[in-house]
Amino acid sequence: MSLVALILRNLWSKKSRSIGIAAAIGLAVMTVVTLTVVSSGLEQSAAAVLTLGHADFTVAQNGVSEILYSNLDEGQLRDVRSTPGVRNAVGVLLETQRLNAATPLFIEIGLPPDQLRQFGVTVVAGRPFRANASHEMMLGWRAAQNFGLHVGSLFDANGTWNRVVGIYSTGIAYGDAGGMWPLPALQAYNRVPGEVTLIFVNVTPGTSVAKVEKAITANHPEMTTIQTASQFGRADRNLVFLQAAATGSTILAVLIGAVIVGNTMLLTLFERTREFGLLRAIGWTRSRVVWLVVGEGIVLALVGSVLGVALSFAATAVLEQLPQLRGILHANYTNEAFWRALYTGLGMAILGALYPALRAANLTPLKALSHE
Repeated sequence: MSLVALILRNLWSKKSRSIGIAAAIGLAVMTVVTLTVVSSGLEQSAAAVLTLGHADFTVAQNGVSEILYSNLDEGQLRDVRSTPGVRNAVGVLLETQRLNAATPLFIEIGLPPDQLRQFGVTVVAGRPFRANASHEMMLGWRAAQNFGLHVGSLFDANGTWNRVVGIYSTGIAYGDAGGMWPLPALQAYNRVPGEVTLIFVNVTPGTSVAKVEKAITANHPEMTTIQTASQFGRADRNLVFLQAAATGSTILAVLIGAVIVGNTMLLTLFERTREFGLLRAIGWTRSRVVWLVVGEGIVLALVGSVLGVALSFAATAVLEQLPQLRGILHANYTNEAFWRALYTGLGMAILGALYPALRAANLTPLKALSHE
């Protein structure tokens, strides 16, 4: 009988033990994958803000717990605009509001109407709002479809009614599902006069983006620049903590899982002492015995990893429907999540099986066969 066939036969003959170990691995893998997917999904949703404005990079306040808490004033905006190499810089106020259960995170964008074009906004129906209008706004075309509204409709937000004077498109789904207000009006609604959340910067063609970023951060250490989602943690510490939690949970799951798997397999070692003695007596080498025990662990790890990923799909689907996360969390199953599932399962099984395997390989055949 081949080694693989013997591994499968042994696992099948001890179905309860095999199911128990695979289930333990599966639960650990589910936890790790779910945290990874949630972290990646929240990062993707939050970083969607950066795609607005079609900018070369975005400037935010450095070190805030959440990017929407970034707070920059008009003086800082002027300084960014005067930085050599900056072609244009659009200061934007970003706020969110819960409209209803189906729309828990409606994005509100405040900017001057004369900067709509620089921000990548195309008015597809109606007209832009006026610069100092207090009750005019534009809806993204996706939002207009979702709410069944059109030019001339009234839209209830910020505790007041606003007339929809235009429908716009940015080409970015996140922005097209929101609304835009004149910057002074949105500042007044939220009691933040003269403040913006982010500055979207485009550099002069032929100018090094990295050099412009370096010049801004050198002159203003309270600011940070962001180009990609991977740099998002510079301005949003919550995502950094969430990513750290995902990494920490992986390490913890491997260590705790290895102890559980090791204890279980060590107990079975005493039940199988005569079996290992017989294998050694008929000529099995120590390395082959080690591979037998570790191979059983690897098979259980693969089964447990598949089970854990399946459970993670179910857990994430439930999380997406929670009122607090509906419309905010969108599961993002990246290759990293599946690789993390695999090496978490394998790490638990191999580390857990290694000591029992070495114990089994070093049994003396005569002593093992006489074991009662």
